[in-house]
Formats: sequence, structure tokens, C-alpha cells
Amino acid sequence: MPLSEYEQRVLEQMEQQLYSEDPKLANAMSPTAPRSGIRFVLAGAGVIVGVVLLIVGVMTDLPAVGIIGFAVMFGGVAYALLRPTAKKGPLGTVDAHGKISKTPKAAKKRGSGDFMSRLEERWDRRRDEGL
Repeated sequence: MPLSEYEQRVLEQMEQQLYSEDPKLANAMSPTAPRSGIRFVLAGAGVIVGVVLLIVGVMTDLPAVGIIGFAVMFGGVAYALLRPTAKKGPLGTVDAHGKISKTPKAAKKRGSGDFMSRLEERWDRRRDEGL
């Protein structure tokens, strides 16, 4: 059963508040962006260049070149395995009419207890209204 427009707005508002209240938790729970093929091509090129530099460093008795090659290889693998970010953060809050307004700076500094009390108040209000 699809969500109504009102439910979608409320869900979006809750998501934006989660981002503003606890961005670490929100980023941990957010779905990852799909990894593109370009990311793996660049990482593969980095690994190949790193291997070539490592081999050149060993063949010419230049340990600095070998160390740089290893660092480039490590960087290529790390770039391929790191999780790309999907979102940058909240845009604002959604009011009852569906308009998005920027979150004031004072609202971002509220504690988590305040957030939970607002959620409880909204829940009670929705239950009383019969939604």
C-alpha cells in the first residue's frame, strides 16, 4: 500500500531531522550510492601504476620508488573499497503544507531528548486525530 502525500512529507521530515540531530547514525543507516564503473577503472589503474613503480623500485635499488609504488597501490585499493556517499545532509524541514524551509541554526543544536518528545507529541496528535 503506497504512502499518502502527507505520510511521505512526514517521513521526509523525520529523515531530515535525523540527519540534523545525529548525522553519524543517519549516514550509517543510509543506503550507499551504487559504485560506478569509473571508480573501479581508476582504482585498477592506480593498482597497475603502483605495481609498475614497485617493480621499478626493486629493479633499480631505489627504495623510495618502491615505497611510492606501494602507497599508490594501497590508495587504489582503498579508493575501490571505500563507500561512496549518497547524501549530503538535510535541506530543511517540511511544514504541514509540504513546503521546505531551511532549518534554523538554533534548531540544529537541540538535544536528542527534545527530538524524542516532539516525536511523542506528534504521535499523540496523530492518534487523537484518527490518522
